[in-house]
Amino acid sequence: MTPEQQTAIEAAVLRRLLKHLDERNDVQNIDLMNLAGFCRNCLAKWTVTAAADEGVTLDYEQARERIYGMPYNDWKALHQKEASAEQLAVFNARAKE
Repeated sequence: MTPEQQTAIEAAVLRRLLKHLDERNDVQNIDLMNLAGFCRNCLAKWTVTAAADEGVTLDYEQARERIYGMPYNDWKALHQKEASAEQLAVFNARAKE
């Protein structure tokens, strides 16, 4: 595999992940954090870091819009639910680890 092929494959995988997350907007960020240790916001932060590594200026809100497919506040209003006590307990327990 050439470096160009690897980059193309990795880009395709990210696009597929984002499409999957768009299709599963019922899955809350806290669920992702509790189960996988990352969420959509983490992906946005990683995008900002990767852009900076390439000498590209991309702020966090721009990156979140790319990850969420819309402005974050719009996504939040449409899809985000209040975290349950159980979700918060798991999240807080993991944060102490």
